Amino acid sequence: MTSEPIRDPDSDDLLTPRNAALVVIDYQPSQVQTVRSIDHDVLVDNIVSVARLAETFHLPVVLSTVNVANGQGPTIPELKAVLSGHQEIDRTTINSWEDVEFRRAVEATGRRKLIMTALWTEVCLAFPTLDALRAGFEVYPVVDAVGGTSPEAHRVGLERIVQAGAKPISWVSLACELQRDWARVETVPDVVDIVLTTRLLKTA
Repeated sequence: MTSEPIRDPDSDDLLTPRNAALVVIDYQPSQVQTVRSIDHDVLVDNIVSVARLAETFHLPVVLSTVNVANGQGPTIPELKAVLSGHQEIDRTTINSWEDVEFRRAVEATGRRKLIMTALWTEVCLAFPTLDALRAGFEVYPVVDAVGGTSPEAHRVGLERIVQAGAKPISWVSLACELQRDWARVETVPDVVDIVLTTRLLKTA
């Protein structure tokens, strides 16, 4: 059992802890409550798992909300607890890419591969994904950590961005793509806990 040498983590075509950033947009109570394409508890569990993976692999994180200053609730507590070290960028723009502070924060990560999560799929995921693709970023929407206002809206939202060049992944595939080799022992305990102990084996 001999693993190949680790590929250059900055130029690897696949996601690595060195070439990717996580973008988290609008996981607020009102958005979660109006999702109709996935069970709400599953949605929350999945986005929390994504956030835990980002922390495990020390990914840069851009966390954003919409209209908190005007009365909308902040990031849901389950997610904020994991991302407590990251400042929320509050916006009025529906398309987060049209907010100057948000776009600058994404650019400041220095990463060209964006792991994109947002509510809702057809709006707050689709719009910045399309703009980021046009700006030369690679975008990886986590399809089971996002949700739309109906199953059809979720489906066509994903179709729209995939047709534009987005590369869909699941939260489990994200974990395995970042880990890549069980011989990389530093992150194995956390990945096993996030994927297996806390989630897949618990619900089996």
